[in-house]
Amino acid sequence: MKQTNKCAQPNKNGHPQAESVEQRPPNKGNPGQTTGSGTQRPPTTSLGLDRVREAARRNQKLQFTNLMHHITEGLLHEAYLKLNTKAAAGVDQVTWKEYGKGLNGRLKTLHELIQSGQYRAKPSRRIYIAKQDGRKRPIGIAALEDKIVQQALILVLSAIYEVDFKGFSYGFRPGRSPHNALDAVYVAITKYPVNWVLDADIRSFFDTLDHEWLMKFVGHRIGDQRILRLIRKFLRAGVSEDGEWSKTVVGTPQGAVISPLLANIYLHYVLDLWVNWWRHQKAKGKVYIVRFADDFVLGFQHQADAEQLRKDLSERLAKFNLELQDDKTRLIEFGRNAATNRKRRGQGKPETFDFLGFTHICSKRRKDGGFALRRKTITKRARAKLKAVRKQLKRNRHLSVAEMGKWLKAVFQGHMNYYGVPGNRGATDAFRTGLAKAWLHALRRRSQKGRNLTWKKFQRWFVTWIPTARTVHPYPNQRLRV
Repeated sequence: MKQTNKCAQPNKNGHPQAESVEQRPPNKGNPGQTTGSGTQRPPTTSLGLDRVREAARRNQKLQFTNLMHHITEGLLHEAYLKLNTKAAAGVDQVTWKEYGKGLNGRLKTLHELIQSGQYRAKPSRRIYIAKQDGRKRPIGIAALEDKIVQQALILVLSAIYEVDFKGFSYGFRPGRSPHNALDAVYVAITKYPVNWVLDADIRSFFDTLDHEWLMKFVGHRIGDQRILRLIRKFLRAGVSEDGEWSKTVVGTPQGAVISPLLANIYLHYVLDLWVNWWRHQKAKGKVYIVRFADDFVLGFQHQADAEQLRKDLSERLAKFNLELQDDKTRLIEFGRNAATNRKRRGQGKPETFDFLGFTHICSKRRKDGGFALRRKTITKRARAKLKAVRKQLKRNRHLSVAEMGKWLKAVFQGHMNYYGVPGNRGATDAFRTGLAKAWLHALRRRSQKGRNLTWKKFQRWFVTWIPTARTVHPYPNQRLRV
């Protein structure tokens, strides 16, 4: 390990704490330390990465030149256990379960290939999934061994970068979730002087990420050439579509295990450190930011700051071959004073913005009429989900009432687990009603007798299987009081 001055502005305290707007205490223990499912990590692996983490924390300009030896057979085994056991197979057509047959021998061979430099990454199998706007999102499915190696790299690199990443970065990080980011937005808008909101999105970020810039950024902290070559192999592996291989010059496949970490590293240097510098050096008032992957929200005290940052941000992103997506990037007046100010100017109600599945709305408290931030399920998402449920019910009309009920219960519970926030009861109740109508329609279409099924009789079944809507995620100040 050696020192380098190439690293950009680090965190002042070296801890990946949340921003003050989230009002969270620092994490206890090592935030980058994880364990395999039901297994104990080999002591050498834990101690080795703990030393890396501590070295990274002590010196935020330290460049690590000897990391490859941390990729052991034990670490590869831990990486295998962390993979999604039901994920689709890549070009090798090998599933997680199949690879587990003779696992120790496979991992021994894989380890030898990695350490000798003979390991070769396979191209990702490209598939497309439909987006809500009608377009298709390309997804890259890596081969099983590539997933293992990528996950092992994440375990090593996270020991360093979890020390560096800013507290307002929430996407795809250990111990953080979309609801943590939503909490941070909620607290910033309700507790601090936020009068303007910039809801921003980077156009096709994962598809346009520049490989050369990425490797430069990784090189600020990683000086081990074998690790750098391994990362390049995944970037250059290409994609296989309909049996045809094509080269990848830019971007990192969405769906690849390592892509979220590489994306966070890229945006850490391009966006996070820059915004942190801008708000302390150029802003006249308070500026808050919450980022989840390439989707981020900024809150401003002053309109002039908001307009200037948006202009400067476009110029900043252009230097790294990125751009804001105009139709998803909006500056709006929002916050406790927005309704009053807009009414005085005759401009109507404050605009809303969408973030992580919720529409954020300026509202009022029932008790005293004070400002409240309301979060509601994005209507398009709820409709799209109900449409998918109706299609599935149509295909499964032959199932028994109990089987249908069990499946719909899981669907609704999953919906509640994400959208069950305070103030969203109306939207979740509407989703539940939508499920009821879809199920009743499916049952009535099963046979001639089914048409005689009354709503009253059906309700007994529905109430038995589908629970009532409830709040799963309380207000941040209630939950964070612990």
